[in-house]
Order: sequence, then structure tokens, then C-alpha cells
Amino acid sequence: MKFAIEYVVDSTADGASLATPEGLAEVATAAEELGFAALALPEHPAPSRKWLTHGGHETLDSMAALGFVAALTSRLQIMPHLLVVPYRNPFLAAKALATLDRLSRGRLVVGAGSGYLSSEFLALGVDMEQRKVLFDEGIEVMRGVWSSTNFSFEGETVTAKDVAAIPGPLTPGGPPIIVGGNSALSRRRAARLNGWSPMLLSAEVASSTRTQALTTIPELAKGIESVRTMAADAGNDGPLLFNVATPHLEFPGSGGSLEEHRDHLGQLEDAGVDQFLVRPSHRGVAAAIDSLRTYADAVGLA
Repeated sequence: MKFAIEYVVDSTADGASLATPEGLAEVATAAEELGFAALALPEHPAPSRKWLTHGGHETLDSMAALGFVAALTSRLQIMPHLLVVPYRNPFLAAKALATLDRLSRGRLVVGAGSGYLSSEFLALGVDMEQRKVLFDEGIEVMRGVWSSTNFSFEGETVTAKDVAAIPGPLTPGGPPIIVGGNSALSRRRAARLNGWSPMLLSAEVASSTRTQALTTIPELAKGIESVRTMAADAGNDGPLLFNVATPHLEFPGSGGSLEEHRDHLGQLEDAGVDQFLVRPSHRGVAAAIDSLRTYADAVGLA
């Protein structure tokens, strides 16, 4: 199994060192040296204060920060996780992602979601009720303009004629897109694209993030198998990536022994998970790197 780190910051800790260029550079290069596969940046450009003070987290702009990381590393994959597709005009998103893919020499994986934070939709002037069609048309436009230098589209929310968005991505057809969310719709989308990125979480947390509960690893395994089956039926021969977050995201802070965590990872791997999402300490650069080193030692990366 591979491991990706989710980079979040805390402006109240250690002088906001994780929100500095030096801090991001140190953590990204340490992650690469320690054997982590990817660095993921979540997206919350305009969260509410209530969300931030009730379990939310601060983050940098994913596109800008991942470009910075790409310039400092040579192996580490870069991953917006999750890029909220409805927040942006898809042509602007396609150009930004194509640029990241090109300048990272093909190391971009796009984690894509439809969003859930109503206050953020309001602040950005996006109709949350349209998020499903905005997501689907956004993905269609991005993949289309990545594959054609004469792209036209007529949809419910997007209209374009003879677009030539060049230079395009380095990866033929564009970077892989994995779909976030636990719903049946997310799995259907994932089967048409390049993989699935669900969250193992309780019914209470699922309700707050407007997704379906996914509480057990056997349920997760069934979901992964359903994505594989639907992909095969659709003629999508992959490869598919299954990237998963669970309540063990912040281990050892999430509790339990090392043996229990290793058993958890083994069960995930048996279920078909390819990559596990890890969140290092947000209490400053030194704490973040120390937690990454400790984790790498614990799971046998370092």
C-alpha cells in the first residue's frame, strides 16, 4: 500500500510555520525522502468561521501550493484532494490542472468532489442545488479540452465553441481523476474515470458532509468491487486508484496501538485499497516532520 499526506495548516501554531514557503518546502521534501507517495491539498477557499471552529481546518490554495511543491520535488505525486469542481469555470480549472501536470512532469492526480459546505457555495456565488450537473459537465469539459484542440460543448451550465486550450497537459488525455464521496453516484462516476476516494466515517460525520455513511471495511470492500465491476462493464480497463481516508487519518493521535493500526491497514489492503491518506501534525513544521518520520518508521516506509 502507498501513503499520501494531507497538508493542512494552523495559523495559531508555531507562528503559522506550515503556512510559510519554508515550512511547505521542508515538509514536502521530507515526505518525498521518507517514501510517501503523494502530497494532497484539500480545498476550502471560503469556509465559514463556524465550520473552522467545529472540526474544520485551514488550508492553502491547492493549485498554487501544489505548483510550489512540484518545483521542489521530483518523485512525489501532487494531488488536489478534493478539488471542488462546481466552484470553478471548468475551462479555468482545466488550464490550471494542465499546467500543473505539465510542470510536474506528469505527477498530478486530481481528486475531484462536488462539495458540501453550503456557506462556501454561497460565498463563491455558486448554486449548490446545481452541484451535480456542475460536476458532471465540469469533468466532461475538462477531459474534452485536454483531448482536443478544437473543442466545443453545449450543456446546461457551459457553452463553448472551437476552444483550443494549448499547451495542454503532459499526460495524454489529461491527468487521472479520482472521485471523492461515498455515494452510489460517486462510485458510478469513479468507474467512468480513474478511481475512487471514499471516506470511512460514521453516520453523524457523513450527515455533516452531505455524503453517505461508510462505517465498515467490508462495506468499503463491496464499494471497491462495485467500482471495478462497473468500470469493466463500461470498457474502462484502468488503471484505477483507490485512495481512502479513515478515522485513523491522524494516527497515533487517533488512538489505538501500533498493532491495531497495522491490522487496520492490512484489512484496507485486503479490501482493495491502494493508497491511505495520512494527516501529519498541524502544530508546526518540526512537529509535522517528526510525525511523518514516526509514521514512516511505524509502517515500514523509512
